[in-house]
Amino acid sequence: MIVIIDYGMGNLRSVQKALEGAGYPATIVNTPEALKQARGIVLPGVGAFGDTMDNLQSLGLDTAIKEEIASGKPFLGVCLGLQVLFESSEEMGTHPGLGILPGRVRRFAGDLKVPHMGWNQVDLRQGQNNPLFQGIPDHSYFYFVHSYYVESDDDAIISGTTDYGGAFTSMIARGNLFGVQFHPEKSSDLGQRVYANFGKLVAGC
Repeated sequence: MIVIIDYGMGNLRSVQKALEGAGYPATIVNTPEALKQARGIVLPGVGAFGDTMDNLQSLGLDTAIKEEIASGKPFLGVCLGLQVLFESSEEMGTHPGLGILPGRVRRFAGDLKVPHMGWNQVDLRQGQNNPLFQGIPDHSYFYFVHSYYVESDDDAIISGTTDYGGAFTSMIARGNLFGVQFHPEKSSDLGQRVYANFGKLVAGC
C-alpha cells in the first residue's frame, strides 16, 4: 500500500489520481501509525516551508517520516516535500527542516522571474541510475512551480538538474529515498511514468 501524507496542505487528490492512473492505488493519511503500515510513502508539497514543518511536527509525522525512511521503505518527496528533507530553508525567515539530507533551501536570486513556473528539462547526472527515470529519456520536460530550490551539500545524491539562471537540483536519490522538485502529477505521461516507476519500487519491496 502506498500512502500520501496529509499535513493540512498540498495537492493531495491530484497526486492520488496520478498514482491511480499509473496503476497504483494510494491512500491519504495523517498519522504515524498509518505510515508504519505503508509499503511506500509520498510526501507532496504546496505551501510554505515553515508552516509545513509546524504541521508535520504537530501531527508527530516528522519523527515518523525519519523512522520510516531509516527502515528502508521507499519514500518520495515532491516539490516542497523534497525541500523539507533538508536541514533548513530561508523562506520567510530561517526554518529548520527534517535534516535527513545535508543542505539548505534557497530563493532564486537575480533578475529571474519568480516563481519558476512551467515546463523545463531535467538533465540526468552521468553515472546516476535513478529508478524513477526508468524508460524516461534524458533532458525530458516536466512541470515546475516553485520560488525556492535545494542547495545540497552532498553532490552524490543529486541525480538530476534543471537550468534556470544556472543549474539547480531538480531530483535526488539516496538508497530508498527519492525527491523531485517538479510536479509529476502536472507533467502528463512522463510524470505518470515517474509515479509508475515509484509504484514498481514499492511493489518489489
